[in-house]
Amino acid sequence: MKKIDFRQALPHLLAIVVFLIVTIIFFSPVFFENKSLNQSDITQWEGSSKSMRDYRTKTGEEALWSENMFSGMPGYLINVQWGNISIGYLKKILSFNLPHPICNIYLAMLSFYIMLLAFGVRPYLAIAGAIAFGLSSHLIIGLIAGHSARIGAIAFMPLVVAGIHLVFTNRRIIGFGTTTAGMALHLRENHLQITYYLLLIVVAYGIVQLVWHIRQNQLKALGVNIGVLVVGVALAAGSYFGPMWAVNEYTKYSRGGSDLIKPGEKPLAGIGKERAFSYNYALSEPMTLLIPNFLGGFNNNYLVSDQNSETYKALARSSNQQEANQLAYYSAPYWGPDTSMPYYAGAIIVFLFVCGLFFADKFYRWWLLPVSIFAIMLCWGSNFETFNYFIFDYFPGYNKFRSVTFAIIIPLFAMPLLGMLGLEQLMKTTFDKETKKKLMISGGITAGLCVVFLLFGGMMGFVSDVEQSASLPQWFLSALIDDRKGLLRSDAFRSLAFILVAFAAIYFQSWKKISPFAFYALLIFMITMDASLVDKRGLTKDNYKRTREATTFVPTASDQAILQDTSYFRVFNLQGAFTEARTSYFHHSVGGYHGAKIRRYAELIDTCLVREAQEMVGNIQSGKMDMNGYGIFNMLNVKYIVFGPDANNFIPNPAANGSAWFVKTTIPAANANEAIAKTCAADTRTEAVLEGSAPAIAGYDSAATIRLLTHSPRELRYESNSAAEGLAVFSEIYYPIGWKATIDGQEAKILQANYVLRALNVPAGKHAIVFRFDPPSYTAGNPITTIFSWLVIIALLGSIGWSLRKQSTMA
Repeated sequence: MKKIDFRQALPHLLAIVVFLIVTIIFFSPVFFENKSLNQSDITQWEGSSKSMRDYRTKTGEEALWSENMFSGMPGYLINVQWGNISIGYLKKILSFNLPHPICNIYLAMLSFYIMLLAFGVRPYLAIAGAIAFGLSSHLIIGLIAGHSARIGAIAFMPLVVAGIHLVFTNRRIIGFGTTTAGMALHLRENHLQITYYLLLIVVAYGIVQLVWHIRQNQLKALGVNIGVLVVGVALAAGSYFGPMWAVNEYTKYSRGGSDLIKPGEKPLAGIGKERAFSYNYALSEPMTLLIPNFLGGFNNNYLVSDQNSETYKALARSSNQQEANQLAYYSAPYWGPDTSMPYYAGAIIVFLFVCGLFFADKFYRWWLLPVSIFAIMLCWGSNFETFNYFIFDYFPGYNKFRSVTFAIIIPLFAMPLLGMLGLEQLMKTTFDKETKKKLMISGGITAGLCVVFLLFGGMMGFVSDVEQSASLPQWFLSALIDDRKGLLRSDAFRSLAFILVAFAAIYFQSWKKISPFAFYALLIFMITMDASLVDKRGLTKDNYKRTREATTFVPTASDQAILQDTSYFRVFNLQGAFTEARTSYFHHSVGGYHGAKIRRYAELIDTCLVREAQEMVGNIQSGKMDMNGYGIFNMLNVKYIVFGPDANNFIPNPAANGSAWFVKTTIPAANANEAIAKTCAADTRTEAVLEGSAPAIAGYDSAATIRLLTHSPRELRYESNSAAEGLAVFSEIYYPIGWKATIDGQEAKILQANYVLRALNVPAGKHAIVFRFDPPSYTAGNPITTIFSWLVIIALLGSIGWSLRKQSTMA
């Protein structure tokens, strides 16, 4: 029996300590000043999820339906706790229960470290590569914005790839456990766009493996490896079964194809090119991977705020203060087309990536270089429309995603991996003439690029299309261009300096002129400084707040006044209704903030609601307060229109239709286009638009009543009383999956009325009407999710136990 040498574990323990120290120091205000990150999207999430969180606290059940945002929508992508809680515990254990979402940065480093070890990179080089990945600006920028699910999904990408590579290098048991756990952790973050990019990486890896196994006549081994991975991924997918089911069915009604058809166009199968390519990389923008301020850098610090800038000096000299104040708006340093996000890989990492192209095994080169180039082409979006429109139209599932610039995570993943693989191979290679030549070429390419832009970068335009069309005065543009030239040149010099230091360290280490310990320490320190100094440009002290919810979600005087009304109604906030979720924190809101609202509701907003809101503002300003003409607002039961924080900054709407009402007539619509057009023009209090053949109403009782008795996210109870059979319309959003209606306990068919609402044919007499939301994706999917989540834990622990036992019994 061979005892385990625990000294072998020391580098790994050191790695964990280093990652913890880097995380704690980088986010020191969180750990030492009792502050939290002020993340805009997280703040919005707190508002949008408030009703669901309150329901869970009150009942112990999941709400599943968000009733406080966009007049109601499925809550799967907002705040539903599924049965994969055991996977959540695993994440907490791996991250030492670091505060969310900062734990994702630590986990990104840990996962990447494990992956580099799986690829045979020595631990101290793996530490450097892991820090480069964890502190890459893409992750930090995402964290600042509050995209915690995206960053969490990215954090576990390397763990999945590590497991796959372990399986393909004859370490199948531990590879099986790693793949299963990594995939389960990744899927639990619930960001399918990042899963899509992970799939692209894995498919590229698989193609190279397929070619290799065919050439080596190892198809049997290939089949076994694929079989092991299929079982592991199936277990992981099972732990995500409920959420996957729910999200898949909801996608059809959010980012699926539109029912509206424009003349001469086919129905949309996804979200549409205009929305998908609303953010794109400029063709030159990948240069920010090497030079962060290549296009000016972050826009959070305007040049006018720097008293040493030429822009500030020019504006200060202006004799027209009003013009100077207006021009200050154009003093952002960024001059690219869309993103204003300098995704920086690190000058040292770019240099090592080029080294990897010369030194790493060609298997890795043929995998990581093509997939990186492909991803950059995806980032170009509509700036390379010949390629990307083809991908959008024909790549399975690709038309469901927006923000194509997120694909940059693929080269940010590939570059430190190939870089460390190349450096590992370089350190194993005799430093002969050929090796020295390859190292010199690698340094010459990256350093040479920096020198070119240092000397000749000033020949670029430095003015965006928007600025050119704004006809800005030449004296202001000259100052702006000078500042932007300075930013480019200073960062070109900065990157050059980091590359030269790294080159010198590798060169002298190869000649054994410095000790391995000094080399590793210097490399880790330089990579950490390179990444963190750029990250801190975006992550400043202003991104931290002592208390986020206590300051943002304090009820205003108008909130308090409206909350005195305990009836069931909705509120419309004229101040950015569809770009904020604060209103949803306190009230049932017509607006909200979410990237995947119900498609038909979004179309109603664009086609009818915005137009009515604009008309309403004009009428209010002219003193016309009659609300009877706003059919869309009234059918959504908007009882209050808010326009400010003060106690009198809201307008009551006595014309709101209420929670439910009987209509006199129905209006048929042949298709969705007709339905939305007729809904916009209808008197929604007396008319209902039904798609298809709209049956005539059997009768109408002007004295009929229908009132809401109780309401919760998952159940609404009404009582109706009418002398005649009639059509009742409810101010609730129609969603066909999960909602069931009963009249006196007998199931009734829910009709879709007024493009987005529910309706029922109600018999004459007094009746109890109940709507209940019990989607099968949760009621049936959640138990399956729970079972598979525990199977994932068993698979992980079993693979670790088997591997430890194998090591201890080796002769």
